[in-house]
Amino acid sequence: MEVARTTADVLVVGAGMVGAACAYYCSAAGLRVTVLDRAAIAGGTTSACEGNILVSDKEPGAELELALLSNRLWAALGAELGAASVELHHKGGVVVAKSPEAAGGLATLTAEQRRHGIEAVDVAPDRLFELEPNLAPDITAGAHYPQDMQVQPMLATAELLRRARRHGASVHTGTTVVEFLRGSGGEITGVRTDAPDVPTISAGWVINAAGSWGGSLAELAAAPIPVLPRKGFVLVTEPLPPVIHHKVYTAEYVANVASDDAALQTSVVVESTRAGTVLIGASRERVGFDRSVSIPVLRMLARQAIGVFPFLSDVALLRSYLGFRPYCPDHLPVIGADHRAPGLVHACGHEGAGIGLAAGTGHLIAQLLTDREPDLDLAPFHPARFQEVTT
Repeated sequence: MEVARTTADVLVVGAGMVGAACAYYCSAAGLRVTVLDRAAIAGGTTSACEGNILVSDKEPGAELELALLSNRLWAALGAELGAASVELHHKGGVVVAKSPEAAGGLATLTAEQRRHGIEAVDVAPDRLFELEPNLAPDITAGAHYPQDMQVQPMLATAELLRRARRHGASVHTGTTVVEFLRGSGGEITGVRTDAPDVPTISAGWVINAAGSWGGSLAELAAAPIPVLPRKGFVLVTEPLPPVIHHKVYTAEYVANVASDDAALQTSVVVESTRAGTVLIGASRERVGFDRSVSIPVLRMLARQAIGVFPFLSDVALLRSYLGFRPYCPDHLPVIGADHRAPGLVHACGHEGAGIGLAAGTGHLIAQLLTDREPDLDLAPFHPARFQEVTT
């Protein structure tokens, strides 16, 4: 049995993908790291997503800069960890449009993305069907994004934590933070937990990597941030031969990701996995942590997927699953130290981009905590941007 460590330089709360990346990069930088999670490794949002590492759905701005940094880091992680061990696949993405309006909007977006470092290739209809021969015949325009990747998120999370352990990190699951400990000046010095083997853990820094529960953890630290759960469903088909070669989604997907609407939105996303199953998403709605299954939403996703790939009408579904994406009102993650609670660092609120942005987030957090100049300006992600709203 692993011996509990009661002191650390860095305590990471959350053993999902973002928390694992923070633990990996911080431990590799020579910091003593402890990771806590109230459930299991990769037991939250990480276990209920597709594993996307995307630049294609990013508009110019701070999130795109983080996505490009993270994209490069994921490529390096693939070489270090072994791409096969985490099912990292440089598959690329294809965005399709049926209407003239959608095609025009997509062309405008790709032109802007190219000016900001994305490889976005406008594709004529004949070339589009060379990339994806099984597309519906009424698709009239598209774009190819060679930088898009996919990873198996639970495998990658476990492997990053395994590497962190090799650097001396310890990981404690089934352990809930019940209180933040503070020094004489009000600074956070660690946490109290509900676990008898690690009742208190002292740390110089506590990282909030609690995903969709990041808002609740921040509230416990008296440093609230507006991270809310955004529910989504994914369908899983029976295993198939290689019939879908890229991540394929409709042009409306980008608009739905950027929407502030709490009501249900769906825009089809379809891709194959290494195991042969096809994943079909994506729905988004803010209904708290309601885990009820909606058959109408599942039918809507299936119908939209058939509209892009008609052959799917004859394919059996194995199952569906749902998860909660950590939503922030301005669609940017919260990354950085919180001056309201010195010692607290946020790394949450990535919404549906957490897998892709995890590597960049962990890398930047490690730079911050070792007094190195971060590779990106963290100001757009700083928790202080919400202070007027949450105080």
